[in-house]
Amino acid sequence: MSDRQSLDKVSATPKAERFLAEIIADHGPVLFHQSGGCCDGSSPMCYPRGDFIVGDRDVLLGAIGDTPVYISESQYEVWKHTDLVLDVVAGRGGMFSLDNGRERRFLTRSTICAVPQQA
Repeated sequence: MSDRQSLDKVSATPKAERFLAEIIADHGPVLFHQSGGCCDGSSPMCYPRGDFIVGDRDVLLGAIGDTPVYISESQYEVWKHTDLVLDVVAGRGGMFSLDNGRERRFLTRSTICAVPQQA
């Protein structure tokens, strides 16, 4: 699946939208990437758009406003039957994520979505 294909499988809580607006006001346009790797991989990472190179195998889940949300292809395979919701909780963000040091961090929540049955 191309990183240019948007699946519209991501949304955000109002709290996350306000927090994202705060980060964009400080840093300019950003993007999210959910890698699924170790350490910080379980949290969506927020990067300045020009500082993160989207990989050929990353999947574009959709966007929060004008902010694209990507996920690694391997993590997409695990979560392809879910819709993801970005939320905000107390705590520290990932080491390289722009939410770090703000005493709040983004968190991905998921809900199962309908899977069409094969004929």
